Amino acid sequence: MTRPPARRRTELGLIILVVFLTGGLYALAGFGKAGNLPANIGPFLVAIFVLLLVAHMAMRHSAPLADPILLPVAGLLNGIGYVFIARLSHHEARLQAFWTALGVAAFVATLVVVRRARDLERYRYTFAFVGIGLLLLPLLPGIGEDINGARLWIHLGAFNFQPGEIAKLSLAIFFASVMVERADLLSRGTRRVGRFLVLDPRYLAPILAAWGLSLVIFLAENDLGSSFLFFALFIGMVWVATGRAYYLGLGAGLFAFGSFLALKVIGHTKGRVEAWLDPWTHANTTGYQIIQGWFAIAGGGMWGVGPGQSSSGSIPEASTDLIFAVIANELGLVGAAALLAGYLLMVGTGLRVAVRCDRPFDKLLAAGLSLVLGVQTFVIVGGVTRLIPLTGITLPFVSYGGSSLVANYILLALLLRISHDTEQPAVAPAELVSVAA
Repeated sequence: MTRPPARRRTELGLIILVVFLTGGLYALAGFGKAGNLPANIGPFLVAIFVLLLVAHMAMRHSAPLADPILLPVAGLLNGIGYVFIARLSHHEARLQAFWTALGVAAFVATLVVVRRARDLERYRYTFAFVGIGLLLLPLLPGIGEDINGARLWIHLGAFNFQPGEIAKLSLAIFFASVMVERADLLSRGTRRVGRFLVLDPRYLAPILAAWGLSLVIFLAENDLGSSFLFFALFIGMVWVATGRAYYLGLGAGLFAFGSFLALKVIGHTKGRVEAWLDPWTHANTTGYQIIQGWFAIAGGGMWGVGPGQSSSGSIPEASTDLIFAVIANELGLVGAAALLAGYLLMVGTGLRVAVRCDRPFDKLLAAGLSLVLGVQTFVIVGGVTRLIPLTGITLPFVSYGGSSLVANYILLALLLRISHDTEQPAVAPAELVSVAA
């Protein structure tokens, strides 16, 4: 096994590589847009290095045994996203820089406060109430805000926030704690019908409750993407906990039935589905965004038009919903595939952490957090490429948005805490002291 100090040295080396890669992309974007180096490239590189170094030092102090891959990959995705946001809007770039600093601060705070991941299990119902409360908060009159047909935001003065981003972490913790208790009951029959053992219907209550919650979100907030994310998170964790694949089929059936009912009464969502099925018929309305994303991706070809040289002004919501299309346009299929490879690396590493866990709660929480990253990426990339209807979910670490960025850095810290806890018993105390020093 690799000695713990080598893990942190590996992480530091990767962070330095991330700084160079991000700085190179920023320089190329500056040349492509204005024909010269960006005037602030020096402060930009220093800021990236300092923020990632702060996160790295927090890792050395609080989680020295954690996986060395996750933080650098997250930093690279964050850096790539910032480069494209800066090219699209200087105002949004300044805000994204602030949110990145706040996200790193939240990352450090999470590592310091959460000393053992399993301690979170004690507060399962607190996390449940907080998660549900945050999901329903945008429905309150006066502070809830409707943007692009979906009511996902709260507005307090000059402050906008998407509470569902934090809610997904709270509910992942709650789901993991519930599955620890009910995994055995959900994985085997408990009631005899004739010669067969079947599952007692009352043990399906958590699944039906999760289905009902996702349907409430869908109906009340007009948001298919978040509804699918939360329901997929729960069903995925049930599958991991029980090993029974039929829960995937049951979940798919329930979500399809709920979506069918909701489409009958929600005009906004019905319009999105119609645009997904035939965007050309709605080219001037709901299909416009999808079509412009297609043109951008197709125009990039294999190698892209070059950083800073795309005509992204025609792409609506370019820094948020369709930032993947902008990246594919400027970096081509190769760059878009590399970006997706980064997400695959993060999700795969998170699932590897889950597989190596001995404690059931840690295993389920690591799997759940990895599912959040994977499903969220699938939903937005699938929407942009028209694999599924387009929704307003952000691309983790890349899209513009403060609440998403802060929540994803907290998610990353929890994954790394679990990774450290998993490796800790296998390391001699003397080695731990040397790492902390």
